[in-house]
Amino acid sequence: MKRVYCLYRVSTKKQVDRNNKDENDIPMQKNACHEFAGRQEGWTILKEFSEKGVSGYKVSAKDRDAIQELKEAAQQKEFDILLVFMFDRIGRIDDETPFVVEWFAKHGIEVWSTQEGQQCFNSHVDKLMNYLRFWQASGESEKTSIRIRSKMQQMMLEGLYTGGPIRFGYHLVDSGLVNRKDAKIRKYEIDPAEREVLHLIDDMTVHKGYGSYRTADFLNKNGYRPNGGGKFTSIKVNRILRDPFYCGRLEDGTTSPQLEALRLRSDDTYDQILYILAQRQNKNEEKRHIALQTRGQAMLSGNIFCVHCGGRLTTIRYRDSYTRADGTIYSVNEIKYCCYHKSRKLCQCDGQTTYKAERVDESIRQIIRKLFSGMDGAPEEEKLQAALKRQMAGNRAAQKKLDRELIKDRERLTKLQLEIGKILTGESSYSADDLSQAIRTIKARIEDAEIKMTRLKDEEEQERQGIEQITPAYDRFKSWAEEFDAAALEQQKMIACHLFRRIEVGRGYQIKAELNMTYKQFCSEWGGNLLKEAIG
Repeated sequence: MKRVYCLYRVSTKKQVDRNNKDENDIPMQKNACHEFAGRQEGWTILKEFSEKGVSGYKVSAKDRDAIQELKEAAQQKEFDILLVFMFDRIGRIDDETPFVVEWFAKHGIEVWSTQEGQQCFNSHVDKLMNYLRFWQASGESEKTSIRIRSKMQQMMLEGLYTGGPIRFGYHLVDSGLVNRKDAKIRKYEIDPAEREVLHLIDDMTVHKGYGSYRTADFLNKNGYRPNGGGKFTSIKVNRILRDPFYCGRLEDGTTSPQLEALRLRSDDTYDQILYILAQRQNKNEEKRHIALQTRGQAMLSGNIFCVHCGGRLTTIRYRDSYTRADGTIYSVNEIKYCCYHKSRKLCQCDGQTTYKAERVDESIRQIIRKLFSGMDGAPEEEKLQAALKRQMAGNRAAQKKLDRELIKDRERLTKLQLEIGKILTGESSYSADDLSQAIRTIKARIEDAEIKMTRLKDEEEQERQGIEQITPAYDRFKSWAEEFDAAALEQQKMIACHLFRRIEVGRGYQIKAELNMTYKQFCSEWGGNLLKEAIG
């Protein structure tokens, strides 16, 4: 374990809020240091020092209590690493601070910055760079930029408004704080009316399959407007759909109680939205199973393929009318699925050119109904989670066994490596060839075990994610089972898109349906026979 002491400093009294001495950037420095230490192996923060209103340029290190306490602790070997947000937190005096940093290094203390890495003194070049670091004025602008970005992030984590367009779904209110210029700082607050519109956008995307253009058109025609005025556009809709702020977190995934209080969208809904948007990207065209749009009367458009050639089936409307010999008029007007490859002779497809959409759709509806009929005998999600946890327990047991073997093999390798010196002095019972072969064998075994361990950890992570996903997927499945028959065609289409990874139809209307892995996983937990009967 490496023992870590942290030093935080607010540069000058001007950086301490005039109304509240605790409002400063030390929490930001502290968060950065804790996150940085958490990413390092074996680092443990034991003690933290804070300085407020202390100028690193005007106040010498000998007059700073925190620096003197750190020096005493270094002499007593109480810690191994001094960690700061940036090296200028130690000081900015160009003819003193570089030597303060070097002093710690000479006393066995590693000096690290979360933004600049470790300061080493292995050569004259390292010493020169250490001096230049605190002397070179050109570096100050970048440091200031980093501090500003960090301060801005801290403000955003507190739900404060930092400028720019106001996010849809919120309005601004007075936070009770002021900045250095005595200007009021405002914060976000949920706007009830716009919150309902955001939920409408989510519903149209997830349950009705609306694209961004269609959604924007719907909102504009129904009198909805963005909070900045003007009209909704596909770009604005996409920005709303992709913004993690509505889930109570920033772009980098950081969150806070203040942001969580501003949450307008569940993580499950957000995951579904991102999945739909990713499916509709051009680069995913070959693997896409989410319909590009849900207009039209065919339930499976965009998610149905030819079982013979693998090509996607397109939707066409077939119309024909003529007078029979007996004088009656024959007329047909129906939707069909057409094999794009065969209709244009792009390959040697031996399937049908077209299939009646109504017949195919009804067959898929019957499959869906059979799957949903098993919900009455389905176990609660807790039981499903328990089944997955049992799988994880087996994985962890295998990891523990492998870890014990690794420890033994590493100990054997260490002993064998110690024999190398004995061979040179003629004290070893091994020959050089035997020892070399034994070391190679142990190393190969260790390498193989490490690969297996990595694989087991990856599998454990997948199983852990499966447990996290099982409850929202189970809830969605139950909801679909209750609403499917009464749902509008657009909703049925999206249910089918989410439920099936791929649907194929072949000559004679032979249908092959493949469930998405998540739903297949828990369907098989309670009704393996039902699952086979439903999807064939």
